[in-house]
Amino acid sequence: MDLSSINPVLLVASIMVASTPVLLAALGELVVEKSGVLNLGVEGMMITGAICGFAIAVNTGSPFLGFVAAAVGGAILSLIFGILTQSLLSNQVATGLALTLFGLGFSALVGQSYVGIRPPATARLDIPVLSDLPVVGGMFFNHDIMVYVSLALVIAVWAVLKFTRVGLILRAVGENHDAAHALGYKVVRVRLCAIMFGGACAGLGGAYLSLIRVPQWTEGMTAGAGWIALAIVVFGSWRAPRVLLGAYLFGGVTVLQLNLQAAGLAIPVEYLSMSPYLITIAVLVVMSASKGRVRAAAPACLGRIFHAST
Repeated sequence: MDLSSINPVLLVASIMVASTPVLLAALGELVVEKSGVLNLGVEGMMITGAICGFAIAVNTGSPFLGFVAAAVGGAILSLIFGILTQSLLSNQVATGLALTLFGLGFSALVGQSYVGIRPPATARLDIPVLSDLPVVGGMFFNHDIMVYVSLALVIAVWAVLKFTRVGLILRAVGENHDAAHALGYKVVRVRLCAIMFGGACAGLGGAYLSLIRVPQWTEGMTAGAGWIALAIVVFGSWRAPRVLLGAYLFGGVTVLQLNLQAAGLAIPVEYLSMSPYLITIAVLVVMSASKGRVRAAAPACLGRIFHAST
């Protein structure tokens, strides 16, 4: 095994790119769960965003319009989930799973005509002066704009939830929807807005996969990223900075195993490929040992159905 073939600059830069789609989806799900809703359809919304963004970008030649379409596609799919669970009071777990199956089937159908097509390239955002710095310039300041959007979104979600009235209302609805309703807050409306925001973020994460990370359309290309995003929300104890840490941990393991394969590590490729998922499961198992801490961090009304008459 030749570890000297691993370039640290490229390794760190690749970790940031690999972490971005999962980070976007996890931040959206964080907001959804903070409102008291459990949406297991993240995978379906990501793959829907991936094909919507890819199709629009290819047909218009604009990656920007592709990302807009991905956000809209994810938000519309999540709105269906929101209407079913919040207005028609269907089971959130079953509806979320159905949403994932629908997204996978819909994307496979629409994506048949886009196999083998290359999308328009997304330009890198070269930050003046900073991108020219030795070592750190290549690591942190020579990425596409969506990498920086995801980092800005971490700060925005953290600040809104912690310091604003909107965040206070969202957290109140997630902690005790009956009390929030008694105070005059529109619980269903708040949750629908949170659900659509989560869907838009998941759609952006999916589009990042098809337009930048792996610039092509492949059926099922999310490969469980939506489920990892759900796990990262729990790993991050429903806090945006910790979600960032969890996403970069998963991205780091993913990129590292690829580099170790290229370096000739004497371990079957299959074991290396499954390592990011095994490590994620291991982390969740360790966290589940302290159920009290996880339960205390989770929104009290997470997954509970709200009815205005109760």
